[in-house]
Amino acid sequence: MQLEFEHQITAHCENGVASNLLKNKGLAISEPMVFGIGSGLFYVYLPFLKVNHAPGLSYRPAPGWIFNRLAKRLGLKIKRQRFSSRRKAQQVLDENLRNNIPSGLQVGVYHLPYFPEDYRFHFNAHNLVVYGKEHHEYLVSDPTMETVHRLTEEELERVRFAKGVLAPKGHIYYPIYIPSTIDWEKAIVGAIKKTCSDMLAPVPIVGVRGMRMVAKAIRRWPQKVGVKKANYYLAQMVRMQEEIGTGGGGFRYIYSAFLQEAGKKINKPALVALSAEMTVIGDLWRDFAVDASRVYKKRSNQEDVYNKLSNDLLHLADLEEAFFKKLKKSL
Repeated sequence: MQLEFEHQITAHCENGVASNLLKNKGLAISEPMVFGIGSGLFYVYLPFLKVNHAPGLSYRPAPGWIFNRLAKRLGLKIKRQRFSSRRKAQQVLDENLRNNIPSGLQVGVYHLPYFPEDYRFHFNAHNLVVYGKEHHEYLVSDPTMETVHRLTEEELERVRFAKGVLAPKGHIYYPIYIPSTIDWEKAIVGAIKKTCSDMLAPVPIVGVRGMRMVAKAIRRWPQKVGVKKANYYLAQMVRMQEEIGTGGGGFRYIYSAFLQEAGKKINKPALVALSAEMTVIGDLWRDFAVDASRVYKKRSNQEDVYNKLSNDLLHLADLEEAFFKKLKKSL
């Protein structure tokens, strides 16, 4: 049993799953438009929450929020279910496949057999699509992978019911309604306003203020927790930023593409102009990640490296504060 479903590669899992599921239902929407209209650009620092023994840090809203915001702004309806019973979770998925419904799943990556070893850690907010089943094996479209994969019933159950922070609990979701007409301008403008509000929020741990809080923490980490642990914190930051979360340069490039596509779609040239500025900021995020990785891999020849990283992140915060003020004003 294999449904008609086109596997497409994207930079980020939730964007890709949403885009692929909606395209399957007849709504052609790109990953950047999913991410932008879903207000996916975000930043929050949670030093009181430890994830893999390092301070919590997220470059995106909570799992599911991007798709939910997209659905609300476009007038879509998404069905979501979580389960206490593993058997019931499998029954619902199998029933969907029999009814020609490709289904999005939230899973943990630690036990995903097709994931590279370096990317397997206890992260439970990954997303993929199951689009068929043959001989007790599920056909899996993971938008972050080049090709489709197969998982046995046992393998899929294990990642659907991974334990720990953000445990998925068999989470399954899929669109059940798409309106015939969509007010794209209203959706795009509302989404941009929300992103500007998030990034300029008057809260110490959120948006550009959260970035500044992290920058100041980096400066203190070697003395506060020791160099070894400080380097581990940097490694975890880069992993979430570029390898799993794609939240640094990756998200800025996606948002830049959104501004360019959105500006053309609703005839707002100012958005197209600002997209180039966001690309430059994305390049600087990538530079920051490279410099941080050299520190924790002990390959940096710069002096006073933690203060240098702190200053670089403070500079990024200043650039993003100015950018989002201009973006907000452009509307």
